[in-house]
Amino acid sequence: MSSAAGGPDAEGYSRPGARRYAADWARTVRRLGYVPLSAGETERLLFGHTVRLARAVLARDFSTRPADEVGRALVEAHLTEPRAVDWSVRVLGERFLTDVLPDAGDVPAGAERRSRVAALQGALAGGFARALRERTFTQQERIARSAWQARDDVEQALRDSEARFRAVFTGAAIGIGIAGTDGNIIDVNQSFADMLGYQPAELRQTNVARLFHPDDAPGMWELYQELLAGKHDSVRVEKRYHRKDGSVVWTDLAVSLIRYDDGRPRFTVAMIEDITDRHELQQRLRYQATHDPLTGLPNRTLFFETLGDLFARAEPQRRVGVCFLDLDGFKAINDSLGHDLGDRLLVVIAQRLANCVAEHGHLVARMGGDEFVILVDGGDGLDRAIGVAETALAAVSAPVHVAGQQLAVSASIGIVDCAVGETSGSELMKAADTTLYWAKAEGRGRWAVYDPERGARDIARSTLAAGLPAALERGEFVLHYQPIVALLDSSMVAVEALVRWQHPELGLLGPDGFIGLAEETGLIVALGRWVLEQACRDAYGWLTGFPEARLVVSVNLAARQADDPAIVATVAGALAASGLPADLLQLELTESAVMGTAGEPLRSLNRLADLGVRLAIDDFGTGYSNLAYLRKLPIHSLKLAGPFVEGIRADGPDQPAAHRDERIVDALVRLAHAVELWVTAEAVETAVQAERLRALRCDTGQGRFFGPPVPAHDITARLRGDR
Repeated sequence: MSSAAGGPDAEGYSRPGARRYAADWARTVRRLGYVPLSAGETERLLFGHTVRLARAVLARDFSTRPADEVGRALVEAHLTEPRAVDWSVRVLGERFLTDVLPDAGDVPAGAERRSRVAALQGALAGGFARALRERTFTQQERIARSAWQARDDVEQALRDSEARFRAVFTGAAIGIGIAGTDGNIIDVNQSFADMLGYQPAELRQTNVARLFHPDDAPGMWELYQELLAGKHDSVRVEKRYHRKDGSVVWTDLAVSLIRYDDGRPRFTVAMIEDITDRHELQQRLRYQATHDPLTGLPNRTLFFETLGDLFARAEPQRRVGVCFLDLDGFKAINDSLGHDLGDRLLVVIAQRLANCVAEHGHLVARMGGDEFVILVDGGDGLDRAIGVAETALAAVSAPVHVAGQQLAVSASIGIVDCAVGETSGSELMKAADTTLYWAKAEGRGRWAVYDPERGARDIARSTLAAGLPAALERGEFVLHYQPIVALLDSSMVAVEALVRWQHPELGLLGPDGFIGLAEETGLIVALGRWVLEQACRDAYGWLTGFPEARLVVSVNLAARQADDPAIVATVAGALAASGLPADLLQLELTESAVMGTAGEPLRSLNRLADLGVRLAIDDFGTGYSNLAYLRKLPIHSLKLAGPFVEGIRADGPDQPAAHRDERIVDALVRLAHAVELWVTAEAVETAVQAERLRALRCDTGQGRFFGPPVPAHDITARLRGDR
């Protein structure tokens, strides 16, 4: 849309809208008070300020400085009528986006633009107030200097000066008061009296201490005494005063000490400006910045501020507890019943949490989403925090009636309780977050207490997980191979490739230490590809060095790898790159990985079999033990699970358990042979086990009895006959 049509121009704002906005602004300013400019000059001036504010909202790097400068410029142009400034700040928030920035695009986003306009409101009001205060204080200081200097002039000059001072004192817009060193008020101008709702005569019979707000009185009187003692020549503070009607007025107060020629305190001169509106605006902005707009609870900003203050001021032995709460299954409620109902549920839960700990003074904050946190300050130990957590769980679990729906929700809570000197705020919250997920993992609807040892294990596990990608890039993984031996003649016919991590700090790690992490992070696909390619290269080396052995290399295939649509291309690429014949590669899958295999994964397994690759079921007998897939899938061999083989002990057939395990192995071997599958027994540890498996016509065996996993060069040595 073009600028002429009312849309944004090249700079992103609507020029016609800006002109209308500036025109309304100019009319209002002229209507509410005296303006020393013509109507046209006023409108041109305010149009320029409107453009500056629009550019500030649209700026890539946002700053409130332009609004501060606009506020100062209003004072410089003598547009200082308070009602006009109030209109300017209010309409900036109400109409600026719709009139001047009706369609400013996506940058910044709508919520960000509203936030920026709110910040500009405060900056404009602040700039105006500071400029007005500076101008007034400059004028008053000049007046005061002139007045007291005139006192030393000749009598006629003194009378003239007194007349001038009295005129300024009486007619000044800012409140001016003069008090003796005992605090009794000597004189005030009308502005001072009006600000506090008194008559000047009433105030001349009052001590300044009576006007202090009770919460500020001790500090104010101490500051006043320090001024009289000569520790300060002047002070400037923002303080509250009581008006005659009991209401409170916020002021910007500047007090100067006037001395005799010999330096003794003579009296004080106070100048005060009513900043109640600005203070209330700042308080509203502060509240919005530190409270959740949906539930009204403190937000994470206020929570962390409170936690930081507690750690900064508390004694090291003081105990602090945190209950980190997350609703169970809240996403399902949002997805099924809608976000509006979900928001209403959050409001109810937030109110319940606030009510259940209100009498104890604990802080309840919403951290975001469906997460809440309760700060248990000054508790007497873990039992106190647990009691708070149980109270919170009970409050949450009560049925919630929202929009005609009865909802039953539960929550999980992570509890941390420790002395302030033992940790920091950030570490405390990390521990609480970790403990929350322990509670969820243990079944939800419950609490869990932080365990430092378990936390250390989790950190170590997370550290390992974070280091996996770099370890793969740096080549820290190595392969060991465990022999698979023909039970009939004890010849080595295959090896199983087993990955190890040569960690630079922890040494050689077995697969139990990192394979699970690789599966959780998704790195198992890349790691499995590297294992496959390296195993094929090693197997090709054995084939070229010992062609008569035709050693098969067996590689484990994780469930995620089997589901990868690119698995066939990956295997074919590894075979082509290494030169290894497909029949010398065996891929091992667990029963859980192949159970229920259908669709693309089943087609992938069939395509792998079509390549000539052998497929084996690992740990057969411990999973689903569903025999239907033995005829459905292109399987070539079974690897009997270790527990069955371990049951075949030296204390032998006379033991019922050993006899039962031996019969199970016998049945599995017969079943496999009936469907023309090769059988490998795992975990063969003794000669007795090997002999009995041979008697049961098991084809091959694998285990410590035949050799542990060793580096590739040890397999080469064994093929040479060195071992």
